[in-house]
Amino acid sequence: MSYKANDPSLKSWVSVPENSDFPIQNLPYGIFSTKEKSPRAGVAIGDHILDLTEIQSAQLLNDLELPDRVFDRPVLNDFMDLGKEVTVPVRERIAELLNRDNQELQGNDQLREKALIPQAEATMHLPIRVGDYTDFYSSESHATNVGTMFRDPENALLPNWKHIPVGYHGRASSIVISGTPLHRPKGQTIEPDAKQPDFGPSKRVDFELEMAFITCGGNKLGDSISTKEAEKYIFGFTIFNDWSARDIQKWEYVPLGPFLAKNFGSSMSPWIVTYEALEPFKVAGPKQDPEVLPYLKFEGNYHFDVELEVAIAPKESTEKVVTHSNFKHMYWNVAQQLAHHTINGCNINTGDVYASGTISGPKEGAFGSMLEIAWKGTKPVKMSDGTERKFINDHDTVIMRGHGLKNGVRIGFGEVKTEILPAK
Repeated sequence: MSYKANDPSLKSWVSVPENSDFPIQNLPYGIFSTKEKSPRAGVAIGDHILDLTEIQSAQLLNDLELPDRVFDRPVLNDFMDLGKEVTVPVRERIAELLNRDNQELQGNDQLREKALIPQAEATMHLPIRVGDYTDFYSSESHATNVGTMFRDPENALLPNWKHIPVGYHGRASSIVISGTPLHRPKGQTIEPDAKQPDFGPSKRVDFELEMAFITCGGNKLGDSISTKEAEKYIFGFTIFNDWSARDIQKWEYVPLGPFLAKNFGSSMSPWIVTYEALEPFKVAGPKQDPEVLPYLKFEGNYHFDVELEVAIAPKESTEKVVTHSNFKHMYWNVAQQLAHHTINGCNINTGDVYASGTISGPKEGAFGSMLEIAWKGTKPVKMSDGTERKFINDHDTVIMRGHGLKNGVRIGFGEVKTEILPAK
């Protein structure tokens, strides 16, 4: 499907710096506040935020029949719950208002002053009220690397892996916005050949480079969403760091999977890039062999060519980029993930988060976790200050970034940045 807002020739009257993540073709949604403004919805354009409450109050969105003050709320859930029939035209209208040929906002000095906020003057907030959180395990390279390290290299993937998009139910309450520090978790760990576990701070805190999609609308309990219908329910995407404590995880994950190793925190980028803005970056995924069951079959492309990188910044030192990966490296795509999630009649809701699982490419240099990059601690990575990392140290800040680039248009997500503090 084509959208006017995606036209590569569009230019905005708002200045957009070269290589900005936020040209007029993007217009991602977030929740921001300033000293004068309470938390509310806005879209990013260049180095600014367009205050949608001001735009609606000025009656520039009247033709869309939106609920009164739907943007003057501390989360996006009520807006997203209106569905694609409303949210897609809103994005198209915002692009029209920001187009350099349009004078409705550009020519109104007083409104322009109130509605256009420098990002540097704003505080970003978690953009959604997260009801539920699912973490998938959908990168074949990552699953193979982990299986090689901890099981049998000849049978690295478990028998079910190429038949179902493996996932687990994660903790929603500890999802935090970029810039929120997290404390090193404590828990039980066990040393090799030890008979009893110890208790204390994790020694192997790790990042996981992921993307997450966020749903709008939902199905009734007992109903399913097909791969063909999935697009209607996916509002947009963020970069997602699903933190892990590898030593706690190793001890606890059999028989029911990770628990304390994961639920101490996950970090989300502040801007939600809409599904429609990523439409030009859709690509074919890998050939799935063996053939999937009928409910997982799909038509079209549901993988996305989005370049990703992770950097580590030790305290009082410059950052070091430790990996470059790409969202297209997923084996299972988002339509299959949502179809599998609901095939048993599970009901989804607006604001639910679905993380991709660690995104690793097929070669070194494209791995999505320190577990793989430093290969279980056997290949330490040198930092900018001369120190080495096998995992994440206290006061290290991990920064993730991502963008797509096509036809001269760069669609980015901003950063998700988190410092690890010492255990309490």
